Amino acid sequence: MHNIIRILSIIFLTLTINFAYAKNDKLTIGLDWFINPDHAPLIIAEKRGFFKEVGLDVEMIEPADPNDPPKLVAAGKLDLAISYQPQLHIQVDQGLPVVRVGTLVSVPLNSLVVLKDGPIKSIADLKAKKIGFSVGGFEEALLSGMLEKYNLKMSDVELININFSLSPSLIAKKVDAVIGAFRNFELNQMDIVNHPGLAFYPEEHGVPSYEELIYIANAKNRKKPIFDKFFKAIQKATLTIVNDPQSTWKDFSSFRKGLDDELNKRAYKDTLSRFALRPQAHDLNTYREFGNFLKEKNIIQKSLQVETFAKP
Repeated sequence: MHNIIRILSIIFLTLTINFAYAKNDKLTIGLDWFINPDHAPLIIAEKRGFFKEVGLDVEMIEPADPNDPPKLVAAGKLDLAISYQPQLHIQVDQGLPVVRVGTLVSVPLNSLVVLKDGPIKSIADLKAKKIGFSVGGFEEALLSGMLEKYNLKMSDVELININFSLSPSLIAKKVDAVIGAFRNFELNQMDIVNHPGLAFYPEEHGVPSYEELIYIANAKNRKKPIFDKFFKAIQKATLTIVNDPQSTWKDFSSFRKGLDDELNKRAYKDTLSRFALRPQAHDLNTYREFGNFLKEKNIIQKSLQVETFAKP
């Protein structure tokens, strides 16, 4: 009897040790941009141990080019990427095997920005002007709808790829306007350096509302259980941010050097109300309406069944 008890004790101890030292599941996610307040739920989930609680080790990778993460997901080199709803429609139309599995920011952040004290007072003034952009696909998906309202075509403007350099290029007058400027970030950035911007919002100028930032995965992996773990941690982090913005700002700003500054502090505050509180929830009508808009503008070639790439 004593031997049986001893053997059971050894087995229990062994299992306990193995469990304690069990490796967490690894998940890689490509960000859409360098780390900024838009990524607060991921940073807080990491800082407060929410990823560890669900058994995950999450590696966040900043892109050298903001167009790269969806391609890396499609190639199977990343588990997830943060992308944009307009870009998703275009990529699916082009045959890229990616699907939306969650939402980070559920409302538009994108805007068309000019210098407030510059000569551009209306979108109509952009005829024959230079417009800078950073993410391929956005220039047509958003600009075409905004320009059309003012009887302008894409051929009436010159598009220039300025990568990450949105505000600096506009302030230096290398371009007359930029598309892709986030209203929670670039507008604050320009105000801080005393070159305030004037923003035109797509949803107020002929473009249907859409989800700005989404999580995408390879289509063949859309049902992977690891994603449920990930979003459980993200939802907990998001609710923590909303409930306690001051302490979570301290965690975010201390995540690494360079985040604790006036720009990120302002942007953090302006982003709080825009995070998706239920990241795995979805509204297919939003995707249908935006898909119809893109098809009408001949930006995508096919009428897409949104259930195939937008429903978890």
